[in-house]
Amino acid sequence: MVMAALVAAAAVITITLYDSEKPTVVEVVAPPTSSSSSTTTSSSTTTSTSTSSSTTSTTVAAEPALTTLRRGDKGPEVAALQRDLHALGYWLGARNDSFGLLTEQAVTAFQKVEGLGRDGVAGPATLAALDVATRPRTTAKGNLVEIDKDRQVLFVVRGGAVAWTLNVSTGTERPYQVNGRTELADTPPGHWTVDRVVNGTDVGELGALYRPRYFHEDGIAVHGYHSVPPYPASHGCVRVTEAAMDWLWAENLMPLGSAVWVH
Repeated sequence: MVMAALVAAAAVITITLYDSEKPTVVEVVAPPTSSSSSTTTSSSTTTSTSTSSSTTSTTVAAEPALTTLRRGDKGPEVAALQRDLHALGYWLGARNDSFGLLTEQAVTAFQKVEGLGRDGVAGPATLAALDVATRPRTTAKGNLVEIDKDRQVLFVVRGGAVAWTLNVSTGTERPYQVNGRTELADTPPGHWTVDRVVNGTDVGELGALYRPRYFHEDGIAVHGYHSVPPYPASHGCVRVTEAAMDWLWAENLMPLGSAVWVH
C-alpha cells in the first residue's frame, strides 16, 4: 500500500511516499503563488492615508446699479427715479418702473430747473443733483400758473408755493410767415388771465391745438402737443404733452379767470 503526505513550505512541496518496505522522499519545486491561503508568515505595513477635503466657495458678483437711465429702461432704479421726481413736484403721470415719455419730460424739467444739460437722460450728474435737490421756489403769490421762458418750465403755484413743475416749449421768438403775412413767434411776458377754453381740438391757421386754455388776445394758449422739445419751438403758445394737458383739465388747474404769469 502506498500513502502520500503533502506539506507546503514556501515554494517547495515535499512529498513522502510510503510502501511496505521503506519511505521515499521526493521534493517538487512549485511556482510562487499569491494566494492568501499560504502559511508563510509575513510582516505587513499599514499605510494610513489622510485625505483633506476643501469646500470651494463661489461668489457671484451682483449686477451693478444702473448709473444712466433713459427712455425704454425698466426696473427698480426707474421706480426710485420716479419716486424722487414726484416728491419734488415734477409731474410724470402714473408712477411705475418704466421710463417712458412722461418720465423723460419730468427729467428734462428737472434738468432745466437745476441748470443741467437738457437731454431727458438721467445720467450721473442728474442723479447726483437729484439726491440733494429741493422743490423749486417761486416769488409768486396765491394760486396761478407761472411760465418761466428762460428755463422753459411751467409751475403750478398754490398758496405761493410750487406744487407741480412741467416741461414746456414756448415761442421761438423768431419771425415766421402765415397766410402772406409776417408774425413773431413770441410768448408775451406779463400777467394774464385765462379767458377762453376749448375742451377738444381747436383748429386754427397754425394748426390743431389740443384742449387749449387761452390767456392772450393774440391766440396764445397753454395746449397739448405731440412734440415738446427741451427748447423753444412753438409759434408763441406754451406746449405741454397731451397727457399733461389732460391732467391740467382733470384737476382744473387753469380755470377760466385764473392768473397766468409769463416771464
